[in-house]
Amino acid sequence: MDPVKKSLWSLHFTMVLLGATALFSKILPLSAVDITYGRAGIACIMLFGIVKLFKKSILLDCKKDYFIALFLGLLMAAHWVSYFAAMQYSSVSVGMIALFTFPVMTVLLEPFFEGIRLVWQDVVSAIVVLFGIFLIVPEISLENEITQGVLIGVCSAVLYSFRNLVHRKHFSHYSGAHAMAYQTLVIFVSLSFFSSDELFKASQETYIGLIILGTFLTAVPHALIAASLKHLRAKTFSLIACMQPLYGVGLAILVLNEQPRWQTIIGGLLVISAAIYETINAQKLHNK
Repeated sequence: MDPVKKSLWSLHFTMVLLGATALFSKILPLSAVDITYGRAGIACIMLFGIVKLFKKSILLDCKKDYFIALFLGLLMAAHWVSYFAAMQYSSVSVGMIALFTFPVMTVLLEPFFEGIRLVWQDVVSAIVVLFGIFLIVPEISLENEITQGVLIGVCSAVLYSFRNLVHRKHFSHYSGAHAMAYQTLVIFVSLSFFSSDELFKASQETYIGLIILGTFLTAVPHALIAASLKHLRAKTFSLIACMQPLYGVGLAILVLNEQPRWQTIIGGLLVISAAIYETINAQKLHNK
């Protein structure tokens, strides 16, 4: 098979795997912190193993990079915990859509990192996203669990956007597997202070679920992404990445029998459309 076509299929498969991570917020009878702690520990071992398998040095280039890895890991810890918490409060569909406000969040935060001006098209995208989120929220009340899930999901999106901007500016010279190996290490160590005894009393099925989550849905996708980028443009990767919430919501409907409200579906389409637009527009500006 042509390497480009093979990479495209591999990348779509990767997005399905990453989308499937959301299901474990409902499948595993653990808190968001415990799920993240277990996921990070298993993924860390696997990712460092992948780095060594490809005969790469596990050490970073300089002392400053270790501090950057620490900061990125703390951001990812907060992002992963809020990611699972958003879906536990509401639903996989709502949590995934709220998370994928991050491309627009990135555009709004980017001027502070790159010293560029915000253009009117980006403001329009932000308004579209806000309207999409407004449709998803059933009522303006913090007592409503879906509203809580949306707010936590949007906070997770902000954390992810911030992490991505810092990563792109200071840590992008490392492969995806190498970078995530250190970040999962930081997540595992930092959350060891907050994990509960429930994790150590869990059933065998729960441990198997964590192994699947940490190995096949975390370590493997990041290795596949690194391999795919050898044959695909960054624009192609970014656009396919926008399919992740569609795969996640589809799996939630099939596996968990979720029935999203029509407002959630329309709001999700608005959010994803804005994400795709901003992805295309960002690549156009990058290529100028």
